[in-house]
This record gives sequence, structure tokens and C-alpha cells, in this order.
Amino acid sequence: MLGLRTKRKAMSCLLSRILVSSSNTSHRQISTPVFPSKSPSSITNPISFTAGVLSSYSKARGICSRVGNSMGDKDNVISTIETLQNPEPVTYLSQRDAAEIDEVLMGPLGFSVDQLMELAGLSVATSIAEVYKPSEYKRVLAICGPGNNGGDGLVAARHLHHFGYAPFICYPKRTPKALYCGLVTQLESLAVPFLSVEDLPVDLSNDFDIIIDAMFGFSFHGAPRPPFDDLIHKLVCLHSHDQTRQRLPVIVSVDIPSGWHVEEGDTGGEGIKPDMLVSLTAPKLCAKKFSGSHHFLGGRFVPPTIAEKYQLQLPPYIGTSMCVRIGKPPKVDISALRENYVSPAFLEDQLEADPIDQFRKWFDDALVAGLHEPNAMALSTSNKNGKPSSRMVLLKGVDKEGFVWYTNYESQKGHDLSDNPRASLLFYWDGLNRQVRVEGPVQKVPEEESENYFHSRPRGSQIGAIVSKQSSIVPGREVLYQEYEDLENRFSDGTIIPKPKHWGGYRLKPELVEFWQGQPSRLHDRLQYSLREIDGKWAWKVDRLAP
Repeated sequence: MLGLRTKRKAMSCLLSRILVSSSNTSHRQISTPVFPSKSPSSITNPISFTAGVLSSYSKARGICSRVGNSMGDKDNVISTIETLQNPEPVTYLSQRDAAEIDEVLMGPLGFSVDQLMELAGLSVATSIAEVYKPSEYKRVLAICGPGNNGGDGLVAARHLHHFGYAPFICYPKRTPKALYCGLVTQLESLAVPFLSVEDLPVDLSNDFDIIIDAMFGFSFHGAPRPPFDDLIHKLVCLHSHDQTRQRLPVIVSVDIPSGWHVEEGDTGGEGIKPDMLVSLTAPKLCAKKFSGSHHFLGGRFVPPTIAEKYQLQLPPYIGTSMCVRIGKPPKVDISALRENYVSPAFLEDQLEADPIDQFRKWFDDALVAGLHEPNAMALSTSNKNGKPSSRMVLLKGVDKEGFVWYTNYESQKGHDLSDNPRASLLFYWDGLNRQVRVEGPVQKVPEEESENYFHSRPRGSQIGAIVSKQSSIVPGREVLYQEYEDLENRFSDGTIIPKPKHWGGYRLKPELVEFWQGQPSRLHDRLQYSLREIDGKWAWKVDRLAP
């Protein structure tokens, strides 16, 4: 069965597999560092969070889109599962505490303003990309203030451009410092349009899909002055529009929703109500009042010394991700979840004559794209009564004779295939908008072939195959642990581990192979090979199927 496959140092994992920031924002500004003699009383205000796994829910990508981009990230998978099962509190910062931490980062720890701004802006961009895909939310308006929060917005817009979005910038009070002038130059070199306040439409709801609120950060005091008061009002008004519209622009606030009190939140109840909040370093106290759908933490730069000194409780960043979901899981209207696939056309003249050759071509594309376990496939079987069942397994070979996988012959799928030796396979390559469906008869591979493959596996996997009476009921995990340890000791001298008689391979010989390429508006490309007898000879015929 497809699952976690780790080395002996994590035997439990193997056995689990067997069982199945403002106009005068102070952050990043150098001043005398302050190290409190004890942790501030306001610094820990815990809530439960769900780390990463539910982000990117719209395509079930999970774990903040990248649980790990390689087979070496399984420990991250484990830590994420443990986080879900045992949620930890997350620290909320007061205004003073947030400023002190940034001062320490900028002082003794040697970070520069541009370093932290780059990391913060990248975190904002990746958070947006986790939820709002450019195929559906392409037009982005970043409203940037004169301080560091505005700089974060400029950096985020640059990254979003490279991610495939079409950003526009409204930057009414430009800062003359070299850092900010450089950010403007970078955006101009990418032909990102800059819009004056006067250029903006009265109603922002028709021209943009995402609006980034990067006006004021956590050090802002007092009431917003022109033109930001009017810009904030425009964002507030978005929520008063006719709710019969198909979709309004989503609002993403950077660190603090502009116009909110940094600690008390939207005190008047009439401020911006962002759909997404991207907190930086750690969420500020006002974030406890955030009621939108998506709360992310960004800024993967807090070293252990800071976390320990200030007793920060922060969720782990998973894999290579620059963001992590915190707060409550999103409330999702399942019926509204959809993806508008954008892919190159898949035409008949691109097909190989043989479906196995075409499969190898697509499989190579999945390997080059770095997709996680591209050989994972759903195997569907049915018993003698026609009762179907499906599970994920791993493809271990493919040639002109068919598709090969290995398992326990006494498992449920083994019994199904004994009763009804026909099955279907489904490969799904999310990153390429592709799937391949295969149908045909199944037979066991020769014993010698199973023997050779068994002894090519890691010794831990060989022992696991003996320990697991797959699909049978076990009284508890401790039984498996004990049996595994006993066998490990028995074969500790390096002797050959015998292959169980009940373990081996199956080969599905294809009679039908369908290649599916996702396309916009559900007009997907589906090209199907079917084996037919023509003039007394068996040959592959290709048909295009309606999506």
C-alpha cells in the first residue's frame, strides 16, 4: 500500500505504512535592542491552529502545497500529522513586543531591512498562491503605503508577477529611499502598471480579483490621512455590494488590516474585513479578531534564540514552504470548489502509436516536473459479487506486457483478483493537469520475477512484508512492533530474508487506456486507446471522447 516509507530509525513510521507591517512601521528599523528580563505577559495568547495541511484545499494539495518536494521530506509529513492530532497554541504579539523582536533581528542578529522585506513579501505572495490560483484570480491590485508594510506589498507584487498573476500597483506616497526606489524600478522593468489614486475606478469590484492591503503596519498610530482614508473606505465598501454578484474581489491584508487598532482590532466594527490575513513573524493581538477565511503566518526567519527568549510558540513551516496556515480551518462550500485547468491542447497528431509509449512519455514529463511519487496509482478491483474497492499502490514496472505492482496475495485486493481477475488503474498528475486510466485483465507475475524484486527492496520493507498479514485484523500496534523486532533480530547477521509465499506481483495487460488533459471551461481533452480486432489482427484504435 502507498504510504510512509522510512528507514529503521523510524520503525514506527514503517509500521504505520504497513497498517496502512505602516507609514512609520518600526519593524526592520534599527534601534537599541531590548531584551526583556522576563517574557512579556501579553506575548502568549494561545489559540489552536491547523498547520498547513488544509491550505490549498481547493485542490486537495494539502500541507501548504508542498509537504515536501522529494522523497526525503517524510519526517515533515509525520510532524504535520502530529500537529493536526495535537494542535499547539500560537503566540500573539503586542505592538511593543513585535517592535522589540524586530529590533533584535535588525541589531544583534544582523538582518537588514531589505532581507526581511524580501522574505515578508515572498511569504505574502506564496500565501496568496496557496488559495487563489492565477487561473481564477489573475488581476491583483496592491495598494502600498509609504512604510515597510508598503515595501512588503511591492515585493509581493513582484513575486506574484513571476507566479503568473497580473499585478497593478497603487503607490500614492512614494518613499524616496533607495530601497523603495529599487523596488519600483524592479516592477517597472517587468512592465507592471502603476496606477494613481485618480486612475482607480470608483468601484473596485469589476477590475480586480485580488486586492492587497499593504498600507499600514503594526506601528501605525492615529487615523489614516488622505488618500489612504478614501482607499480604506473603498475596501470597506466592497462588502456592501449586491451579494447576488457572482464574485467580489478578495482582500488580502499584510500583517495588520489597515485602519485596525494593532491590539484591539476593528474597534468600530466598520473597518476592512479581509478575506485573508498574512501575519508576519508572529500574529499581532488584533489578529484574534480576524474572522476571514484564511489566516497565514509568513516570514520564515525567526531563529531559535528569539523564539526561546520571547517564549514564542509558532507552527512549523513544512518542507520548502514560506507560509503556514494558522487559526481555524477554512469554512468551505464544497459545491463551489473548482479549478479552471489551463493546459496546452492535447491533439491526436501528438499521440504515439502504442499507449505504452504514450504513457512512458507522460510519465517522463511527471518525473521532470518533480511531482511527488508519480508512480502512485489507484487500483480498483471487485469481488465475485461485483462489490468494488479501491486503494493506492505503487507502479513498479511497465513494459509492452503491461503494468506491474507488488502486494500480499492474501489481502482484499488479492482475494478480489482471485475471484475476478480484471482491474483498473488510475494515475493522477496534479501539477500537469493530467490523468491516465487503464483497464484490463490481471495475472500474477512469474515467481522468479517476484523473488528478484523482493530482494531488491530495503531489508526493512522485506521484514515488513513478512510481518503484515495485510487486511487482517490485528489486536494492536504493539503486536506488529514486537514481530518486527523479533524478525529484525533474527536476520541481524545479514542472512537472506526469504520472500513469503503469499507475497508477489501482479501485471495488468491493458485493453483500454485513456489519456486525459484538463482544459478551461471543462472542455477537457480525452483520447482513448482501445484494443480491437481489425481484419483478423488486434490493433489499437484511438477515439476522442467528449469531456
